[in-house]
Amino acid sequence: MGASLQEVKRRISSTKKTEQITGAMQMVSTAKLSQIQKHTTSYQVYSDKIRSVITHLAQSHLLDGQSATSAASTDGKPKEVTGLDMLVKRPVKHFGVMVITSDRGLVGSYNSNVIKQTLDLIAKGNHTVEDTVIVAIGGTGAEFFKKRGFKVVFEQRGIADIPRFQNIRSLVKEIVSMYGEGLYDELYVCYNHFVNSLTSEFRAESMLPISALNLGHDDLKKDQAEGPHAEYDMEPSSEAILEVVLPQYAESLIYGAILDAKTSEHASSSTAMKSATDNAKDIISSLQLQFNRARQSAITTEITEITGAQAALE
Repeated sequence: MGASLQEVKRRISSTKKTEQITGAMQMVSTAKLSQIQKHTTSYQVYSDKIRSVITHLAQSHLLDGQSATSAASTDGKPKEVTGLDMLVKRPVKHFGVMVITSDRGLVGSYNSNVIKQTLDLIAKGNHTVEDTVIVAIGGTGAEFFKKRGFKVVFEQRGIADIPRFQNIRSLVKEIVSMYGEGLYDELYVCYNHFVNSLTSEFRAESMLPISALNLGHDDLKKDQAEGPHAEYDMEPSSEAILEVVLPQYAESLIYGAILDAKTSEHASSSTAMKSATDNAKDIISSLQLQFNRARQSAITTEITEITGAQAALE
């Protein structure tokens, strides 16, 4: 019985240490979630504005016209990648997927949900391992797709817990360069969208090529309802304007997705650690009850033995 008591005590002590660790990790994740939410709120203003500008350009059919011009100028030959290359439409021989996951575990179902839904997206498009190209943001997704034979053409690990805009510029340039070089003919961004601290939902957004289809019918209908159709006079030229606006739009889309995914990651981590802490408390309570019963049984046995020995002496 003594050995049993010692074993229960060791389990209680070990579980209490686990509870302290998960409790501390929950507080850290909650603090990070609070910080990134403030950052996301301020960035959303800029993101909505640049999206509104691109929506107006799509309404004026300026994007479609520039796409045809840009496509004709490339003629399938490599050239220096510019903002207008983001408009080039090609037959989809290589389907690109930018999947955003975390570098570590302890985030509940965050990673598994993104990966599962991304695989469903690939399957629904009738794409295979051979014609799918992966751009991996986060180590979990990179390792998963590598092990299953997918071609991972770009891998980025160590994204900051609260990523800054200037850290994404080089990433965007690399992604656009790969599109211009023909490594993929279409690119989707797949990530978990933050809804609230308990809920996130999967999103797959078309990034390249940029066209009215990227914006979705809801954006265009909303913009049309808000005012009359816009006409544009470009100075110095439409090409020069788009060279500035299109990279900014791509940056906002990728940065916004990473920021949103990181917010969802912190929320998932906080929820997972809270669940682990609550489970540890339940286990401690159960073990404490088991310990008390075992201790009571041991005391009762000792009293019985003492009483029996005393009776034998009399």
